[in-house]
Amino acid sequence: MLPHTQNTYWHEFSEISRYNVQLNYFEKLWAAWYAFMGNDVLATGIMSFLMHETVYFGRSLPWMLVDRIPALNKYKIQSHKVPSAKEQWDCAKLVLLSHFTVELPQIWLFHPMAQYFGLATSVPFPSILTMAYQIAIFFVLEDTWHYWMHRALHWGPLYKNIHKIHHQYSAPFGLAAEYASPIEVMILGLGTIFAPILWCALTKNLHILTMYIWIVLRLCQAIDAHSGYDFPYSLHQFLPFWAGADHHDTHHEKFIGNYSSSFRWWDYALDTESGAEAAKRRREKKAARAKAA
Repeated sequence: MLPHTQNTYWHEFSEISRYNVQLNYFEKLWAAWYAFMGNDVLATGIMSFLMHETVYFGRSLPWMLVDRIPALNKYKIQSHKVPSAKEQWDCAKLVLLSHFTVELPQIWLFHPMAQYFGLATSVPFPSILTMAYQIAIFFVLEDTWHYWMHRALHWGPLYKNIHKIHHQYSAPFGLAAEYASPIEVMILGLGTIFAPILWCALTKNLHILTMYIWIVLRLCQAIDAHSGYDFPYSLHQFLPFWAGADHHDTHHEKFIGNYSSSFRWWDYALDTESGAEAAKRRREKKAARAKAA
């Protein structure tokens, strides 16, 4: 029981279901949670943190299992560098420490900040179309922020004092997506949070559910990009502009280039692509210019 009520969560759900028949099942579950908690900041904070931990470690677990299946090693980009159980455990400990000391306070402050900018937490939920186009915008905005901040973190002093921690693993794996300095976590994480907050401040049209789905997709994208595996059905095989694991794996292997998170266009447009194919294209361009001259 909570201090403000003697009712159980399911009692609140029954009451809301009785008087709000127009809501769907998930909307009733959502409304009952906020009614049961009686404190929006607490309700959002607990839900946000549990969601983050569940998605992060839940999405990383399959990649940990894949690393233990020899038959799938042929799909590993750097096949000679399979992380050991100790490496993964050491990585998990630092990530957990970062989650509780750096990300938890930010998550706890998220609700009052979001409400200040007009983020909706009530029901009914927005339409799927509304959520889809907003999330697409967030992907583009975050990718832009990530490109420039990530590229800046490769400048000498910033790399040495901040970003070097993330490059401890030259062959990344899923759990290592958020293996980084607390300063880096805050800098790059701003892109994930700032894009929706900016959108909300400008349009006054954003629901926290959209925010949650966006963060889940962003987490999955980051973990998959660090997985170290490139399968025939990987998304970039169908969407050439999608970055994917092969794009980011090369960044870890070469320690430079391929700075974007989700898309390839910034690296392509600004000639910061990394890897053998990119180097070949540069040689061909250089030879063409020399021939023309």
